[in-house]
Amino acid sequence: MYWCRLKSLTTIALIGSILLGSLACRPDIKQIKYFDIKKYFNGDVSRLKKQNKLVDKTVTINGITETKKVKINNWEQELNLFTGSDINSPAWKNSYAITDNDEFLIYKAKDPDLKMREMIIRRDKQQVKWILIFNRTKNLLYQTAEKLSYFPDSLYLIEKKQSVRVIGTNFYRIRGIIER
Repeated sequence: MYWCRLKSLTTIALIGSILLGSLACRPDIKQIKYFDIKKYFNGDVSRLKKQNKLVDKTVTINGITETKKVKINNWEQELNLFTGSDINSPAWKNSYAITDNDEFLIYKAKDPDLKMREMIIRRDKQQVKWILIFNRTKNLLYQTAEKLSYFPDSLYLIEKKQSVRVIGTNFYRIRGIIER
């Protein structure tokens, strides 16, 4: 009776060690990690809050323009379209073609239904010089196209065309020039 238990325990231990050994021999699965746009802009939001500079802000809606010098109290809200273009979701891990060299990091959507169509990041020694994002949303009721441009320490530009089936088409442009 004890011999049967010992034999059973030995068999279980052998099977367990084979299973653990086979798991340890698996090749590493490479996790695709895209540029963390949220992390980047959270850092820039902190920096911009500390600097507390005036912004020469121009808003244009359907050709009507207004310009004011303003203090931006809520940089998170001001730049939320940029952070909303984050593509670091497990569901999108293979959804973008990537071009990466010393100067540019480019993401292009493989699936035509993805909102973030293209992101181009210009770098110099891994420091971001500018970011350009193209977003598009299309369904039965409306269609939007956005071009977002960001130049740290100097300029952000949001250009948006929105077509709503019943209302019509509207054009928006927000340009913020950050004082030096």
